[in-house]
Amino acid sequence: MLYPSLLWEMPKTDEKTLYLTFDDGPHPLITPKVLEILRRFNAKATFFCIGNNVKKFPETFELLKKEGHSVGCHTFNHENGWKTQTNDYIKSFQDANELIHSNLFRPPHGKIKRSQLKYLKTLHSKPRIVAWTVIAYDWDHTLSPEDVYQNVIKNASNGSIVTFHDSLKAYNNMISALPRVLDYYSQKGFIFKAL
Repeated sequence: MLYPSLLWEMPKTDEKTLYLTFDDGPHPLITPKVLEILRRFNAKATFFCIGNNVKKFPETFELLKKEGHSVGCHTFNHENGWKTQTNDYIKSFQDANELIHSNLFRPPHGKIKRSQLKYLKTLHSKPRIVAWTVIAYDWDHTLSPEDVYQNVIKNASNGSIVTFHDSLKAYNNMISALPRVLDYYSQKGFIFKAL
């Protein structure tokens, strides 16, 4: 496994649990729709937010926290760690986290250099760096909502961290697949928790 120090899944317990996560928000139109779906299933999730979106849409950011979801940092401008100098990457993380205030961090695209990881571990806050067990690929326009749904239900199990996106790019696939995923796992006795 690449980067075993990242959190890829949660420990399995007797209580069957999925950990839904949403990247790239908050978005003033899409995030509230996600929150409405989560509310219907009494589900909590973790939103990995882009700092610039939090700055532009603070009301939406406050709404998801008010509804009991957890938040994590996703850099300020969705930088790809492999293509970004370490100092610039860390500054982007810090600028975003001044707005987000979280001990959770997910590298955009899952791409982070070892030097960036090492530096993050020296910070006073020592963020927990979160990857995923299953990525929905909801942003992939070559996939249908059915493909996204099947990808999740074939691969997610107790303790899985599942990644969706509350973004324009992913909207059509996500908004169709998400309620079906929640319904499928609810019927199997799962609960949905935030990290």
